[in-house]
Amino acid sequence: MTKLKRGFNKDVDKDKKMIIIDQEKCKPKTPVFDYLVAKSKICNKECIIVNNNKINISDNCCMMCFNLTKRAPGDAIKIVKLPTNLETNISHCYGKNLFKLHGLPFPQPGSVLGLLGANGIGKSTALNILSGNIIPNFGDVSDKEVTKKEIINYYRGCELQNYFNSLYNKKLKISIKPQEITGFSDKNKGRKVSELLRNNNETNKLKELSDKLELNHLYERYVENLSGGELQRLLVAITILKNADVYFFDECSSFLDVKQRIIVTNLIRDIVDSPFSNDCKKKYVIVIEHDLAILDYMSDYIQSIYGKPGAYGVITSKSSTSNGINQYMDGYIKSENIKFRQYELSFKNNANQSEIEVKKKIESNYEEMNLNYGDNKFSLNVEKGKFYNSEIISLMGENGCGKSTFISLLKNKLIENNILSSSGISFKPQYINYKNINCTVQEFLEKEINSSLGNRNFRLIVLNPLRINAIKDLRVNDLSGGQIQRLCITICLGKPASIYLIDEPSAGLDCEQRVIVAKVIQKWNDEKSLERTKLLRPNLFDNE
Repeated sequence: MTKLKRGFNKDVDKDKKMIIIDQEKCKPKTPVFDYLVAKSKICNKECIIVNNNKINISDNCCMMCFNLTKRAPGDAIKIVKLPTNLETNISHCYGKNLFKLHGLPFPQPGSVLGLLGANGIGKSTALNILSGNIIPNFGDVSDKEVTKKEIINYYRGCELQNYFNSLYNKKLKISIKPQEITGFSDKNKGRKVSELLRNNNETNKLKELSDKLELNHLYERYVENLSGGELQRLLVAITILKNADVYFFDECSSFLDVKQRIIVTNLIRDIVDSPFSNDCKKKYVIVIEHDLAILDYMSDYIQSIYGKPGAYGVITSKSSTSNGINQYMDGYIKSENIKFRQYELSFKNNANQSEIEVKKKIESNYEEMNLNYGDNKFSLNVEKGKFYNSEIISLMGENGCGKSTFISLLKNKLIENNILSSSGISFKPQYINYKNINCTVQEFLEKEINSSLGNRNFRLIVLNPLRINAIKDLRVNDLSGGQIQRLCITICLGKPASIYLIDEPSAGLDCEQRVIVAKVIQKWNDEKSLERTKLLRPNLFDNE
């Protein structure tokens, strides 16, 4: 039997340290400031630097200055470990120099465990291990397989021992809502919605779920003809209809509007909260979700996953929902004293009031608009309104109520009235199909927005934050959903236009990328403010 090692290797306690200074507690004439000023004169290197009454300490300071810094009075200085040398607690490795996952989620019966992390960081790998689809190898990439008995023994003394014991002895039935919904559509092409629902109705809740998820009118439709939101709701229903012990939901809110997301959240909560079921406290539920508000509402506990996408992922210990989300946003796991991101994710709008007033100087009006589809099956009525130059306006509403139709109507009206040419409008559609584009990302960008690629500000504000250089050598038709979304946003913003129409820019993106995309759109909008001031005209829909 292979002996599996646990704990930490004594030779691998060489983690890189990061020094955090609370500048509010380190002002002149404070004890810590005077202490550091005095110690800065001991070393002839630039370790502790005093500049304009502000203290800076190099992360690569010498050992003497590092030890002196640790002894600084008060709590103005913090020493934080950075995860740079991960050799232990490996759950699974895909091969030599391939992705490694450290740790595993700890599901608890009768509760919902939320997993929070970037794309490509190991969340789906963790679910595959907990579902039994992947047998963890604990970093051993040789041909010898780890036995199930060894896995159970490895986790002795913790919650996972009982879980794996039940899983490998076939006492747990698994129900999974997959992340990739289009793959389900391709696999079940030619089958009707009603057939799939009835074949999986093990809990006899078909009518209840069909009513709540609004699936009744879809019964006679074929799966391949469903929209993204309809397909998502169908998969959620199929997952819940199975009489399982463990339920996995991998990104269940994508393509759903706010109302539908809350309905899905309540249905998932009912799995463990149902007052009519005596078995609900024995069921496990694990969800992967990038919508932080929904994750907060849905989960009882949170486990974050940090690391480098495609390289390694580290699963943190379990924490309360609010603390887990806040620590992930901060990039600092307080309980483990780990700083895994050099910056915090924030939703704050940094624009000051004077900037906002400047933006609102030029007003544009549009008149009432109406649109009817054939036989009055759908009609959209738009009341007259206005918007300001350089203003970012968000549309909010249920799926199918006309948001995308309004954007298309606005676009067509501008061109139809000769107010703007088609080149003056940049449009990113809701659904993107790049399967037929057989060239690299770099070649595609040069074809679509070659002039913007030479713009230094465009590179700094758009290309770098969206990490386009990391995918520039990949072929467009091989990109993942999130990569395609980032590419489309880049192309949309890279086109010289006076109006940018962006439909669902967050679909397929993880929580970090969603915040970054929001900041990119905001900053690029500010950058183009002067140009828009020259191009946009008041009274856009006047035909005079």
